[in-house]
Amino acid sequence: MSTRRAAVVCGIGSYVPPDVVTNEDLARSLDTSDDWIHSRTGIARRCVVAPGTATSDLAVEAGLRALKSAGDGRAGAVVLATTTPDQPCPATAPQVAARLGLGEVPAFDVAAVCSGFLYGLASSAGLIAAGVTDRVLLIAADAFTTIINPEDRTTAVIFADGAGAVLLRAGSPREPGAVGPLVLGSDGGLSHLIEVPAGGSRQRSSGREPAPEDRFFRMVGRDTYRHAVERMTVASTEAAERADWRPCDVDRFAAHQANARILDAVSERLGISGERRLSNIARVGNTGAASLPLLLAESAAEGRLTAGHRLLLTAFGGGLSWGATTLVWPEVQTI
Repeated sequence: MSTRRAAVVCGIGSYVPPDVVTNEDLARSLDTSDDWIHSRTGIARRCVVAPGTATSDLAVEAGLRALKSAGDGRAGAVVLATTTPDQPCPATAPQVAARLGLGEVPAFDVAAVCSGFLYGLASSAGLIAAGVTDRVLLIAADAFTTIINPEDRTTAVIFADGAGAVLLRAGSPREPGAVGPLVLGSDGGLSHLIEVPAGGSRQRSSGREPAPEDRFFRMVGRDTYRHAVERMTVASTEAAERADWRPCDVDRFAAHQANARILDAVSERLGISGERRLSNIARVGNTGAASLPLLLAESAAEGRLTAGHRLLLTAFGGGLSWGATTLVWPEVQTI
């Protein structure tokens, strides 16, 4: 009997742009303060792209680091999770693959907003299981500040830019680094909670010019908070149960870095104590799809995530979309 081919993490990399915006910087142009921002979001600073920098630029940098981390720089497919593609058409992933020198490999984008990395894991695992390739470079990258209204205090203080990547190889489901059971879900009936109203076929086909504010990302904060806490808690519980883990078995909990209050609420409901939580939201903000792989790369580089740690991951984003999975962290070089 043949053994199922699992997707196994064998390389990791991340990148954030060098320009930093602090809470004090934002307070100069918005009706806010460092105390207000930090108390409500847990964020102190965030990295932002310079004029002319695109999502593909971030993705290439993170991809290069993941390939170097794995040792041989080879990948048979590229999956890019993003909400901010370089342009509506074509997809950004083929351009990234070409710039990485990977040749004519299959490459495509995944659009699941802040859940994009987990949806990308499912897509990558499917490519490996189907025998399309034995190595997939999964990159999650967002230049979120390019779609944020700089005058909207509810979003401008939260979102930031960055990229994270993992190289996945075919392997055994039982070895360290193997992606565990994936729990994914969506609720399109609540899509209005997180959206960019203008720019798509519905608005374009109307023949009407959009209102200026409709070109920007917007979010209904209170309702989003409630659904994020509930969906990440339920998905995390199911993923752990499907891996035959109890809450006390989880060594490290990595949740999408959306908002410190959301992270606190989800951790409390799951019974996961503070020392087992991974977090970098204070210094990088909410980087959209890039949030989880960026968090993993930084935590591994700083020694907070080490080989053998049983890791529970979860995310929530627009769609609405959400997900969770498990894995045992492997020996992997950090760049």
